[in-house]
Amino acid sequence: MNLEDFDYALPPERIAQEPASPRDASRLLVLDRDTGAVRHRGFRDLPDELRERDLLVLNDTRVLPARLIGSKPSGGRVELLLVEAVGGSAGAPHWRCLLGASKKLRPGAVLAFPGGLAAEIVEREMETWIVRLTHPSGDPVGAVVATGAMPLPPYIRREPSDTRTQDDRERYQTVFARRLGAVAAPTAGLHFTPELLARIAERGVDLAWITLHVGPGTFLPVRAQRIEDHRMHEEAYEIPEATAAAIAAARSRGGRVVAAGTTVVRTLETVAARDGVVRAGTGRSALFITPGFRFRAVDAMVTNFHLPRSTLLMLVAAFAGRERVLAAYAQAVREEYRFFSYGDAMFVRSA
Repeated sequence: MNLEDFDYALPPERIAQEPASPRDASRLLVLDRDTGAVRHRGFRDLPDELRERDLLVLNDTRVLPARLIGSKPSGGRVELLLVEAVGGSAGAPHWRCLLGASKKLRPGAVLAFPGGLAAEIVEREMETWIVRLTHPSGDPVGAVVATGAMPLPPYIRREPSDTRTQDDRERYQTVFARRLGAVAAPTAGLHFTPELLARIAERGVDLAWITLHVGPGTFLPVRAQRIEDHRMHEEAYEIPEATAAAIAAARSRGGRVVAAGTTVVRTLETVAARDGVVRAGTGRSALFITPGFRFRAVDAMVTNFHLPRSTLLMLVAAFAGRERVLAAYAQAVREEYRFFSYGDAMFVRSA
C-alpha cells in the first residue's frame, strides 16, 4: 500500500494544545469494527461499553522528563533528548540520546545543564549519541526527573515562558504511570482517572498491566512511499506473569481482551502465538502492523486520533479497516473532535 492511502485533511485548530479537564471529560467516538457504525459518547461512558468478563490491559510506563537545555563547552546552547538507557536500566549512567548542534560536538566534550547535571559525549551511533550522565548527588537520573522538561510532541506548541509547561509534567503522564523509561506518553491512557478505573472494575472488568517504553520513533514520519518499506524503531517491553494469566483467564470465560492504546496492541501482538496465547517475558518490539495483519491477542482497543500517514493510524486501520477508520476520522473532524496526544479518544469495539 502507498503512504497516500493513509492521508486525511485536518484543520490545524483541531490539534489539541492542552488536555481536557478533568481527564475523563474527553469525548469518545465508538466505532464498530465489523459494520463501521459510529456513536458519540464521553470518555467517562467507557465502562458502559465494556462487559463483565472483559479484560482491560494498560501500559504502566512512566515518561521521563527527557528534554534538557544546556550549554556546550564553548558556551553555545545545546538541546539533548534522552532516548533510552544503555543496558535497559533507567538508573544507568549511559544513555542513548538525540542532540541539537551535534555536528560541532566530539567525544569527550562535556555538556552542562541546570542543577549541576552534566553529560559527557562518549560516541556517536548513527542518528544518536551515547552520553554518560553525572551529577554531584550521584543520582543523575534523579536530577533529570527534577529539572528536565517533558518531551512533548512537536505539534503541541509551548514557548519557554508558557505556564502550561509545569502542568505538562503531570498531565503528559498517566495516573497509573509506574515504570520510568518512556520518552512519549501512551496517550490513550491519559483519559483514565482513579475513579473511572474503579467504576470499570466494579462492572466486573479485570485490569492488567504491561510495560512498553515508548520511544521517539513514534514521532518520526514514514518516509517510504510503499509502507512495506518502512522500518520501525525497537522499543523495550515487559509482560508480567500475572498479565499473561489474566489474558488466558479472560479467553477461557469468553471475555474480550481490550487494549488501552496502540502500545498495548503492539506488545501483545508481538508475543502472541498462532493460537493467541500470550506468554510473559521481556524483549524488544519492532512490529509494524499494517492492513492485512492477523490479530491474535486483542479484540477491542481504546486509542486516540492519530497523525495522517503515521504508523499508529496504519495500526488502527489494520484493526478496523482503512475505509471505516478514515470515514470515522472524517466524521470526527466534522463533529469537531480534538486530535492527537492531548485530544479525544476512540473505542474500536468488536461483537
